Amino acid sequence: MTATMTDAPPPAAPKAPGAPQRSGRSPGLTLMIVAGALLLLAAVRVITGANQLDSAGQVAAALALAVPIGLAGLAGLWSERAGVVNIGLEGMMILGTFGAGWIGWQSSPWLGLLCGIGFGVLGGLVHAVATVTFGVDHIVSGVAVNLLALGATQYLAKLFFAGGTAAEAGGNPKQSPPADSLPDVTLPGLSDALVSVEKHHWFLVSDLAGIIGGLITNLSVVTILAVLLFVASWWLLWRTPFGLRLRSCGENPTAAESLGVNVYRYKYAAVAVSGGLAGLGGAFLALVTSHTYLEGQTGGRGYIGLAAMIFGNWRPGGLAMGAGLFGYSDALQLRNGGVTVHALLLLLVVLLALLAGWKLYKKALWQGVISAVMAALVLVWYLLTDEVPSDFVGATPYVVTLLVLSLSAQRLRMPKADGMRYRKGQGK
Repeated sequence: MTATMTDAPPPAAPKAPGAPQRSGRSPGLTLMIVAGALLLLAAVRVITGANQLDSAGQVAAALALAVPIGLAGLAGLWSERAGVVNIGLEGMMILGTFGAGWIGWQSSPWLGLLCGIGFGVLGGLVHAVATVTFGVDHIVSGVAVNLLALGATQYLAKLFFAGGTAAEAGGNPKQSPPADSLPDVTLPGLSDALVSVEKHHWFLVSDLAGIIGGLITNLSVVTILAVLLFVASWWLLWRTPFGLRLRSCGENPTAAESLGVNVYRYKYAAVAVSGGLAGLGGAFLALVTSHTYLEGQTGGRGYIGLAAMIFGNWRPGGLAMGAGLFGYSDALQLRNGGVTVHALLLLLVVLLALLAGWKLYKKALWQGVISAVMAALVLVWYLLTDEVPSDFVGATPYVVTLLVLSLSAQRLRMPKADGMRYRKGQGK
């Protein structure tokens, strides 16, 4: 019998801890890219007069919108680094929103937060049982988790929120009663000073003031927790023996098993953590963004989180950048509408022109020409219009998602055994 592609183990074994590994961008190069991006953004702001491009309010809104996307992406990173594709992130986030809203209004938002994480872990374990134990196709299982989570939460919302005390407190079949707010953090003296500097609209100085001010004003404790989780995930997965074993399960589980790694255990742990992180992202939406559970609250953020993870090349740093980009584009269209998005077209022209030059330098002729043509078309659009149509403004986050994935697809390197079916004993 011929083995299917999903059953075939990858040919290469994971590298030993002391073996040289290809590193990502150096810190110096990363700082140069960030500095260049800030200068470009400041120049576009001055040229177009769109001061909302990097205001403190815009940055704060972008951060709030980026956190659930980033947590969903981090959840996908944990799962896929262990070799389990997790399309069910959206469903696990839905479970997190319901759990947080259900317990949050009855007791305290802290318990609601824990319940949201727990509901997400439950969804992750369902996915792990299907894919790891029973060998169900990962995509099929993930879609099933999404459908089950949606149906279960709709039923439970009607059961718990449509009558009795919940209805009297403001609940209905599609919404839970409001929960108390979680605390937030502001640095009063520094925050006020930065607001004052931002109002002068000085080149680069006011831009930096607006960005830093947005990052330190009314900062939710869950946002701080999310940042710590990114750092902790990087340290655990890339700096500890536990992380090496877990990643070996996603690169070559057969070789990992032959070296004594309990592959099933690590896959279960990774998918459970993945569900908990996705549930935390859902709890953020229910307790921080709106203070209540709402049907359809996730709005596809689980899928956008997967896109951010792919953009970040299955690494926490790149994932954080991707989540920030998607959160920024979402905040831009929600807060400022067509005028500010129109100013962003000029930034897109410059980026496409730089990409065209880079592709031509690398002798990728067709890609360079296509990028140059796109840059010219967007420039014509910018020069002939004063505002982006409202229909296109609403699609901004999704257009950014498609553009980013299409431009970054050639440098991606997923775990070699990601999505492959594994059976215990293959390494013996």
